[in-house]
This record gives sequence, C-alpha cells and structure tokens, in this order.
Amino acid sequence: MMSGMTTPAPNASRSSLRAPGAILLVSCYELGHQPHGISSPAAFLRRAGFDPAALDLSVEPLDVGTVARARLICVSVPMHTALRLGVRAVAQMREVNPTAHVCFHGLYAALNAAWLLGHGGDSAVGGESEAALVELAEALDAGLPPDVPGVSLPGRPARPRLERLEFPSPARDLLPSTDRYARLEVAGEHRLTGYVEATRGCRHLCLHCPIPPVYQGRVFAVPVEVVMADVRDQVARGATHVTFGDPDFLNAPTHALRAARALHAEFPSVTFDFTAKIEHVLEHRARFPELVSLGALFMVSAVESLSDTVLANLAKGHTRADVFEALRIVRAAGLPLRPSLVAFTPWTTLDDYLDVLEVVEREDLVDQVDPVQYAIRLLVPPGSLLLAHDAIRPYLGDFDPAAFGYRWTHPDPRMDRLHGAVSARVAQATPSSEDPRATFAAVRSLARRAAGCSEPIGARAREASAGAEDAAARRRRVPRLSEPWFC
Repeated sequence: MMSGMTTPAPNASRSSLRAPGAILLVSCYELGHQPHGISSPAAFLRRAGFDPAALDLSVEPLDVGTVARARLICVSVPMHTALRLGVRAVAQMREVNPTAHVCFHGLYAALNAAWLLGHGGDSAVGGESEAALVELAEALDAGLPPDVPGVSLPGRPARPRLERLEFPSPARDLLPSTDRYARLEVAGEHRLTGYVEATRGCRHLCLHCPIPPVYQGRVFAVPVEVVMADVRDQVARGATHVTFGDPDFLNAPTHALRAARALHAEFPSVTFDFTAKIEHVLEHRARFPELVSLGALFMVSAVESLSDTVLANLAKGHTRADVFEALRIVRAAGLPLRPSLVAFTPWTTLDDYLDVLEVVEREDLVDQVDPVQYAIRLLVPPGSLLLAHDAIRPYLGDFDPAAFGYRWTHPDPRMDRLHGAVSARVAQATPSSEDPRATFAAVRSLARRAAGCSEPIGARAREASAGAEDAAARRRRVPRLSEPWFC
C-alpha cells in the first residue's frame, strides 16, 4: 500500500505528453493473458507520435517512479474484476501523482462511467476506444479541454465509440514477458500462451452480458494480417498456443476461418482455443472438423444454465436441448467444450443447480468445468439490458458501488446461503490447485445438504469412492488454461 508516501507530484505542465512515459497505460487483470487492453492502445499512441509506458499490475508491482512521470494515466477495465482492481490502483496512484489526468477505458468503463468520474476518474471511454484515447492525448498535449467524441467527462456523458479502426499490431514489447502469464496445460505439459482478437463486439443481445449495452449488436473485424502480425510477435516470444479472445469467434465465421487457416499455414504446430455461443455451434456445425484440423484444442461456450426458464430470462438464444446437441457436435469433431455458467440467478432453483451438477458428472464434464463456474452469481451492472425487463424487478435492490452492480435477493434463501458456501469452498480450492473432481464433489455435497438430501454412507460411500478412484485412474484431462475462466 502507498498510504503516507510523500513522493512529490510532477508538475503537470513540465513537458509534452510526447515525452517518454508521459502517458502511462495500466492493466490490472485480463484472465491471466498478456493484456491486449493496453498493448493495442499503446500501438495507436505510438503511431500518433507518443511514447507511452505500461504497467501490468497483475504480474508486476506498481512502480512509483513510472506513475510520478505520467501526465495521462489510462486504466484498462475490460471486465468486472479488472474494474474493481483498477479503482483500487487509481486510489494508490493518486497518492503519488494527484495531478495526472486519469482515463478509464474499456467495456466496464462505459457501463460505470458516471460512478468512475465521481471517484478518481477524469474521463471514461468505451467501445472501440483506441482512437478516442489518441484524440484525448492530443487534446491534453495541446493544452485544450479533453472534449473528445465518445469520451465521458464529469457532467457530460458520451456514447461509446463505435467505428471501424485502422489497427496497428499491438505493442507487446512494452509488456512483461510471455512466461509471466497463464499457460496451456495439456498432456502433462505447460506451454506458453498468446492472446489475439480477430473480432470485437457481438451481434447478439443476451440480457445479462455487458457487451450489448456498449456495442449494441455491432461486430468489428480485425484484419487477418494484423492478427497474424500479433501472432508472429507472440510466437517469437515463445508462445506455442494462442487464445482467440473474441467475445464470440463465430460472430463472423468466414473471417474466423481465414484467421485460423492463416495461423495454421504459418505456424502448423501452434494450437488455439476460442469462445462461441451454443447457437453458433448448431448453426456452423459443419465447420468444427476443419477448426480441429487447424489446431483448435478446446472451445469455451457460455452455457450459463440448463433451465429453459433461466435461459429465456437471459435471452441466451439456446435451450437445454441445444446444449446437448452442441455437445454431440463438438465431440464428434474431437473438440472438448469448456462450459461457462451463471450458476446463481433469481430464477435458478435448487433443483436446477443440482441438475447441472448431475449433468456435468453424467456427461463426463467435471474436468472441463472450471470450479469457479459453480459459484458465478448473476451480475447486474449499470446499463444492463436486464434492468429494463420485468422478470428481474421483484428481486432487484439498490446499486452497490462496492460491487459495481445492483443487489438482488433470491426468493429461496437456501440459494443465497448455498452461493456463500460454494464461493468459500471454491476460493479455498483455487490457490491449492485442488483436483477439480475433489472440488466438484465438495460442491455437490454442499448442494445436496442445502436440499436436505442425505449423502451416501457405508457400503454405498465406499462403492462411490472406489468408482471415483477408477474414473480418476482412467481419465485423460482435456487441455485447459492455468487461469480459470471468469469475468
């Protein structure tokens, strides 16, 4: 912590913003990946003649000297966890440098702009924000007011920037080395992993997702040559696997295949993973064998729930039956599916929760579900499309600034108690790298107890234990990243 530090603040007028380090790009969390949220803006700023510095606080300490030199500090908040950490980091940086202009940028900057501008931020921008950050830097460098289209200022909200950009390749050289980040775990090996984006935004309007309020159904493609330049850079730094971090890789399936083909053609031994909606699995089922042949090792899909009631209230665009059909399609292609869940919503019953656990076990998905998924609770951030729907209103409470979301209470108190218990158990398991099957068994016991179900005892317990040991001996763990998937 920096409380009480007396490092003198810089003179805000001492130098041009084009001086080395006068612009500082800060990342706090990007799912264990080398942060695209600051490497991309850094490249835009360099192209405009600036010389930014960068800090990734997920793997390196906050450097007081670097903070003190900055006149413009841009904090990347592409996800909820990053937002919470970013606000904390800004409070620390303000102690060192109270005069710098602080701009929050990214998906959650757009959703939370009003709050951020009253709590440490001077501006906020979301959507396709890189050009806006360049224009903000140019305005501040010229001594002009930061009145830039798409940039929210105190008392002056702005719509997110949604425009097609001319992308340079991200400036990876500003970031810590690839070996500081999440790795691919496959066949007993740990491989260095890169991260690229072939598209941004999403054409779907799932009500709980933070993307639709910002992107409004729009998708922006990153040219394949730019994607490949980024891949080339990261492979040169040791990456042998790449995550396509698109919100949905199959929003633009033809473009996605071009990117995957280009990757395989130039680096045939480099593997990849991607994220796609269940409905896209069904729609583009014929493409999956080719994706596997090009090096796809696994895919993430936002299953969210197996309750048709919950799925309808979230406007997910798929049904329970669709999930099983998607599983059949990807398994036939030889592609493991790693589901993400919203395990706790106001409409999820205890029977629904137990049903998910039963399906995970029956479908042999225990090793394919990150245990944190069993604890994910619906987040309702400012601007959420859910706020306009009647289904959420009976359960909705006040806005909680500490959580950057609206409180809600489950109509069944057992579910709120279960959420607390499961969250604590998963938090206990994660640092110790506990076997996912052990965590799954503990979560299932908590859910069964919440429902008043008795646990197997005596001979049945020994039989279940022996069966679990046999299954563990036979199992072949599917590829996964060392950082659990959550927002």
